[in-house]
Amino acid sequence: MTRSTFALPAILAAATLFGLVVALTGDGLRDALACFALSLPVAAVAWAMRGKRT
Repeated sequence: MTRSTFALPAILAAATLFGLVVALTGDGLRDALACFALSLPVAAVAWAMRGKRT
């Protein structure tokens, strides 16, 4: 049960950390990767808020 509870938050945390590190270390393609990685938590929150309205 614990693995399934914390799996998605751990993935989102890893994606955020990856996005922040990549954004600080490079330009060009790395900026695009960072933008994508940092948009994943925002998309997850938007998806969760959409589900709460019904």
